[in-house]
Amino acid sequence: MVTAKNIIPSKFAEKAITTQYTVPSKMMTVIDKFTVTLVIAGPVTLQIWLVSSGGAAATSNLIVNRNLVTGECYQCSELVGHVLGASGFIVTNAGALNALVIRASGREIT
Repeated sequence: MVTAKNIIPSKFAEKAITTQYTVPSKMMTVIDKFTVTLVIAGPVTLQIWLVSSGGAAATSNLIVNRNLVTGECYQCSELVGHVLGASGFIVTNAGALNALVIRASGREIT
């Protein structure tokens, strides 16, 4: 069964390495859209990792490492189509507090 889902509802990305979404057990998730908007004066750095079950955010799974400029709305095309297996997760880190609004949609598949 395939369920389209808002996997990360709109929120500020924390200024710390933070897990934003974890794939439920016995499922996998396909990322369809991931949007980031800078809402303060920039630039501000954003990092996004796609981590397999049991792993940790590291250089080997860093997918996005980008400076956003004032007013930028960035569509993270690097993430679209990626598949996370059961218990895999999405991790982010914002370079400033209350600066980057994130939102992601995808499909959970059983």
